[in-house]
Amino acid sequence: MDESLNVFGEELQSCSEEPVTGFFRDGCCNTSAQDPGSHTVCVEVTDAFLEYSRFRGNDLSTPMPEHGFPGLQAGDRWCLCAARWLEACQQEMAPRVYLQRTHQKALEIVPLELLRRHAADLN
Repeated sequence: MDESLNVFGEELQSCSEEPVTGFFRDGCCNTSAQDPGSHTVCVEVTDAFLEYSRFRGNDLSTPMPEHGFPGLQAGDRWCLCAARWLEACQQEMAPRVYLQRTHQKALEIVPLELLRRHAADLN
């Protein structure tokens, strides 16, 4: 697992325990070479984003109990693939981002300034 630091180089904070998120299902947007999707961006999903994601082939709202996935609802926090977030941003569908909960590896795909523009946790 890569070092658990956020986009500011500080300790990565948990994204969500309810529902439990992360590539490793540890609540954090941790990543490693085993995570080709780079599930590193902690977001608060919206109905509009969930519909967009379903339309793009990734249904995040339908429960899949066989995989321990409860399905997401607007307001849930989730570790999203960095490339999917960037794609949604380019389509003006990006959900808000929690920077202190977003892994620094996301910066290899998404510029910090773009994440900051969608930050939910900046004053």
